[in-house]
Formats: sequence, C-alpha cells, structure tokens
Amino acid sequence: MKPRVLIVEDEPAIVTLLRYNLEREGFDVSEASDGEEAMVSVAEQRPDLIVLDWMLPHLSGLEVCRQLRRAPETRATPIIMLTAKSEGQDRVRGLESGADDYVTKPFSPAEVVARVRAVLRRTKPATVDEILSYADVVMDLANHRVVRNSEPVHLGPTEFRLLRHFMENPGRVFSRDQLLDAAWDRDAEVEPRTVDVHIRRLRKALNHADRADLIRTVRAFGYALDAEAA
Repeated sequence: MKPRVLIVEDEPAIVTLLRYNLEREGFDVSEASDGEEAMVSVAEQRPDLIVLDWMLPHLSGLEVCRQLRRAPETRATPIIMLTAKSEGQDRVRGLESGADDYVTKPFSPAEVVARVRAVLRRTKPATVDEILSYADVVMDLANHRVVRNSEPVHLGPTEFRLLRHFMENPGRVFSRDQLLDAAWDRDAEVEPRTVDVHIRRLRKALNHADRADLIRTVRAFGYALDAEAA
C-alpha cells in the first residue's frame, strides 16, 4: 500500500508541483487548501505524513500542528512545515509546535520528496521502501547499490555512509564533525580533515564522465548535497 501524504497549501501552483513529484515517487497524495479543511481531511482519513504550509486561511498551519499534536489519535502523525519564514526564531516556533521538519520556500521538489522519505523512515519505517533518491542519484539500501543516471556508482563503505546521510538530509549543510558522527564509529580516532579525503572520493565516484557536482562546499564549515548549486 502506498504511503499517503496530505498537502495542506493554499497556493495551487505549489500543490500541483508537490503532487506531481510525490505521486511520481510512489506516494498517494491528497490535498487541503486551508487549515479547517485539513482538520476535516485528517479526521476522515488519517495520512501517513502531512506537508503543512505555515500561512493558511481560516486556521494557520502553526495552529493546525498544535491541534494535531494535542489529539491522541494524531499526536504521532509526522508533519513537515512548509513556509516562507526563514528566521531562526520562526523555525524554532515551527519545531516547538510539533513539526518534525521544516522546509523554507522557495524549495526544490526533490528536497521535499527526500525530506518526506527521511521523516517517514524515521517515524514510520514500515511505510517506505529501502530506496533513496535525489536528483539523478538512486540509492538502494537493501542491496547496497548506487546508480546515477541509471549507471552504477562504485563507492567504498565510508563514502556510501556519507552519501546516505546527505540523501536523507538534502540541502542541509553539515560540518566535518557532524559528518564524522554520521559516517564513522563514535569511538574511532579520526581527524575532521579526514572527511575532506572521503568527500573527494565521493565526488570522484559521483561525478564520473563529467557529471554535475551535487556536493556543495561551504567554505570554513563543511558540505551539503545540493542539486541547485550544481
């Protein structure tokens, strides 16, 4: 059975964009154009995840999120907040209201799909398969395989773990220390600069045949998986 995603958004163009990309990736999609309609839709058929706009008519996305978190039957329903608000304080308010993740407009549809998969994998692992996808890269976790544009990409174990972490969190910038925590054993004595070596190897494997570089370097900080930068 396909995982069901409810899109709560009052801008038709955004709804169309999200629906197209989510359905193409195998999700069952329904929609609501305001907060009150969203509450009715959730009551009628509970979704596996909600993509919820902050600014909505009648009932704000923030209040919808709070009400869903207060109700026992919807307390655990994953919510990704979608908003034009990018200030740190607004992000904190969204997460404190109960959102599981936060995507700022304008966004990449591929990023939203990847975030949906990552949140579902974390909260409802039975609803998603073991396939990650971003841009033209597909990662098969069960069979430990990666392809880009339908051609195999050969990665070592560390590069595979790094790419998996990036694909589960597309667009996010990670410091070297954060990547060490994600891809290496916590007890391993590894220098942060070792991350640079493995990022170079990952880039070389992914960018074979002069493909666009999907990994963005953030000077003096770290790296991100970012198709827009490519």
